[in-house]
Amino acid sequence: MKIVTANRLSDGRVIYADANGAPVESLSLAGVFEPEAAEVVLAEAARNPAVFVNPYLVEVAGHSPSGRDRLKETIRSTGPTVGNSLHAHETA
Repeated sequence: MKIVTANRLSDGRVIYADANGAPVESLSLAGVFEPEAAEVVLAEAARNPAVFVNPYLVEVAGHSPSGRDRLKETIRSTGPTVGNSLHAHETA
Protein backbone atom coordinates (compact mmCIF):
# COMPACT_ATOMS: atom_id res chain seq x y z
CA MET A 1 0.00 0.00 0.00
CA LYS A 2 1.14 3.54 -0.71
CA ILE A 3 0.46 7.15 0.14
CA VAL A 4 1.29 10.32 -1.79
CA THR A 5 3.31 12.95 0.05
CA ALA A 6 4.89 16.28 -0.86
CA ASN A 7 5.59 19.69 0.57
CA ARG A 8 3.04 22.48 0.22
CA LEU A 9 4.21 25.36 -1.96
CA SER A 10 2.77 28.13 0.20
CA ASP A 11 4.59 27.27 3.44
CA GLY A 12 6.76 24.18 2.86
CA ARG A 13 4.81 21.99 5.29
CA VAL A 14 4.56 18.26 4.71
CA ILE A 15 1.25 17.31 3.13
CA TYR A 16 -0.43 14.14 1.93
CA ALA A 17 -3.11 13.39 -0.62
CA ASP A 18 -6.34 12.19 0.96
CA ALA A 19 -8.61 9.54 -0.56
CA ASN A 20 -9.89 12.15 -3.05
CA GLY A 21 -6.46 13.59 -3.85
CA ALA A 22 -6.96 16.74 -1.77
CA PRO A 23 -4.07 17.97 0.40
CA VAL A 24 -4.16 17.16 4.13
CA GLU A 25 -1.53 17.82 6.80
CA SER A 26 -1.96 14.69 8.88
CA LEU A 27 -0.58 11.28 7.96
CA SER A 28 -3.63 9.75 9.62
CA LEU A 29 -5.85 11.50 7.03
CA ALA A 30 -3.78 10.41 4.02
CA GLY A 31 -5.41 8.18 1.46
CA VAL A 32 -3.88 4.70 1.37
CA PHE A 33 -3.84 3.30 -2.14
CA GLU A 34 -3.06 0.13 -4.02
CA PRO A 35 0.05 0.68 -6.19
CA GLU A 36 -1.81 1.36 -9.46
CA ALA A 37 -4.26 3.79 -7.85
CA ALA A 38 -1.36 5.49 -6.05
CA GLU A 39 0.30 6.19 -9.41
CA VAL A 40 -2.89 7.91 -10.61
CA VAL A 41 -3.10 10.08 -7.48
CA LEU A 42 0.62 10.86 -7.77
CA ALA A 43 0.14 12.03 -11.37
CA GLU A 44 -2.79 14.23 -10.32
CA ALA A 45 -0.73 15.78 -7.51
CA ALA A 46 2.16 16.41 -9.92
CA ARG A 47 -0.25 18.33 -12.16
CA ASN A 48 -0.97 20.66 -9.23
CA PRO A 49 2.44 22.25 -8.51
CA ALA A 50 0.77 25.28 -6.92
CA VAL A 51 0.02 22.99 -3.96
CA PHE A 52 2.07 19.77 -4.18
CA VAL A 53 5.84 20.35 -4.54
CA ASN A 54 7.74 17.26 -5.73
CA PRO A 55 5.11 14.66 -4.78
CA TYR A 56 6.23 11.07 -4.38
CA LEU A 57 5.00 7.70 -3.16
CA VAL A 58 5.76 6.16 0.22
CA GLU A 59 5.16 2.56 1.23
CA VAL A 60 2.93 2.21 4.28
CA ALA A 61 1.47 -0.43 6.54
CA GLY A 62 -1.83 1.07 7.58
CA HIS A 63 -0.92 4.73 8.07
CA SER A 64 2.64 4.03 9.23
CA PRO A 65 5.58 4.43 6.87
CA SER A 66 7.31 1.17 6.06
CA GLY A 67 10.01 0.08 3.69
CA ARG A 68 13.43 1.58 3.32
CA ASP A 69 12.37 5.21 3.87
CA ARG A 70 10.34 4.60 7.03
CA LEU A 71 12.65 6.59 9.34
CA LYS A 72 12.73 9.63 7.05
CA GLU A 73 8.97 9.57 6.56
CA THR A 74 8.29 9.06 10.27
CA ILE A 75 10.36 12.17 11.00
CA ARG A 76 8.62 14.14 8.23
CA SER A 77 5.19 13.15 9.55
CA THR A 78 5.91 14.42 13.06
CA GLY A 79 7.03 17.88 12.00
CA PRO A 80 10.25 19.83 11.95
CA THR A 81 13.13 18.66 14.10
CA VAL A 82 14.85 22.04 13.89
CA GLY A 83 13.60 24.51 16.43
CA ASN A 84 12.18 22.03 18.91
CA SER A 85 15.35 22.14 21.00
CA LEU A 86 15.73 25.91 20.63
CA HIS A 87 12.83 26.61 22.97
CA ALA A 88 14.52 24.67 25.78
CA HIS A 89 17.59 26.92 25.49
CA GLU A 90 15.49 30.09 25.50
CA THR A 91 13.88 29.25 28.85
CA ALA A 92 17.12 28.16 30.53
